[in-house]
Amino acid sequence: MKLYSILKQGNHLRVLQILLCGLFLLGTAQARLNIEITQGVEGSMPIAVVPFAWQGTGIPQQDMAAIISADLARSGQFAPMDIAKMPQRPVDGQDVNFNLWRGVDIDSVVVGRLELSDGRYQVMFQLFDAVRGVQLAGYSMQVEAAQLRRAAHQIADIIYKRLTGQRGAFDTHIAYVTVENVAAGKRRFRLAVADADGHNEQVILTSSQPLLSPTWSPDGRRLAYVSFEAGRSMVYVQDVTSSQRQKVAEFPGINSAPDFSPDGQRLALSLSRDGNPEIYVLELGNGQLTRITQHYGIDTEPVWAPDGRSLYFTSDRGGRPQIYHVVLDKNGRPVESPRRISFEGAYNASPALSPDGKRLAMVHGEGNRFRIAVLELGSGILNVLTETRLDESPSFAPNGTMVLYATEVAGRGVLEAVSVDGRARQRLGMNKAEVREPAWSPFIDKQESKQ
Repeated sequence: MKLYSILKQGNHLRVLQILLCGLFLLGTAQARLNIEITQGVEGSMPIAVVPFAWQGTGIPQQDMAAIISADLARSGQFAPMDIAKMPQRPVDGQDVNFNLWRGVDIDSVVVGRLELSDGRYQVMFQLFDAVRGVQLAGYSMQVEAAQLRRAAHQIADIIYKRLTGQRGAFDTHIAYVTVENVAAGKRRFRLAVADADGHNEQVILTSSQPLLSPTWSPDGRRLAYVSFEAGRSMVYVQDVTSSQRQKVAEFPGINSAPDFSPDGQRLALSLSRDGNPEIYVLELGNGQLTRITQHYGIDTEPVWAPDGRSLYFTSDRGGRPQIYHVVLDKNGRPVESPRRISFEGAYNASPALSPDGKRLAMVHGEGNRFRIAVLELGSGILNVLTETRLDESPSFAPNGTMVLYATEVAGRGVLEAVSVDGRARQRLGMNKAEVREPAWSPFIDKQESKQ
């Protein structure tokens, strides 16, 4: 299933198409990903998110407290209290009885209000330290109805930051590929984007041919991906909002594995235009190509370091697939020969770099098992995070706390996420459709005003 093994076979395109068609089982795509927490963190912080007070007609379009609680629970760092067990349901900070919350071992309390006025929603919330009896945060947001879920994710991000010291990643997106059977021997591939909790799916592209390797631009506005819609692999860059797209790589042979540079102006990718898969850098503005590797082995799956001055990639130049690192000069050309950085195990591929550049996630093979592992670049320590058998396509959350990846459960493709310490896990799947090729977006801009 890995790109390097496909490329070693004779008919590159045919082998890849056959493999992909076998990779996805039959099914009908659903409207959203379903998320199941499969493992939490022992000793998670107890928190109460009290149902928000509602001032308006009918019922609110979103249950803000439920969305916030679900976000916090999925991180594995928090244990939200069941509403039925709450000792009180205050709607304002002045009504919070800290003695009651301390009596049920709750460390933090969130209260809030939702008001509808002139067609817009005013969202207000306060976060309290119940142990010390002090307010930690208080914010107000004015949003349209369509932005209520995002406002809830933003609130969860604020709470996460205040209580952990790390930036939350709930107000972000994930890209992925699904497939459905539409007729005998025919399948429909979809490239989709959804909120990090699986809601608000937006189909970016539909094709009768395989779609692969989506990757986000640094501003979160574009996706680069591989499409076989013309009968062979080509790389496109597409605007997520407008759906406008541009074909950027259609060289002879294989065009694959794009990755945006940190400044968003270049793509690293693997091309076999000269007969053998090598790493190149493509200037998106003028189409100029710079060849980075020159070796008879297969070089593929390049990813940029955060400073834009080096690349990590998969190569079998040593006989088996391993991760290599190449440093670039100010002109984007290699300074020296690539250096191997993965040594534990006979198989390490599909590198994904953490946002701070300190960790490298990869697919680590042992026998017939392919699992997600994280290499600490400073110490060289490799930590295997998963217990499943066919894991692939790791992608870091923008805050570096979790790794999203594709795997198989009961013979069906799903996405899973695991914390970098391996203690928290969640599963994202559809009832019938296969889901593959995940990519977690970078941070997006937030709008908030302090109360």
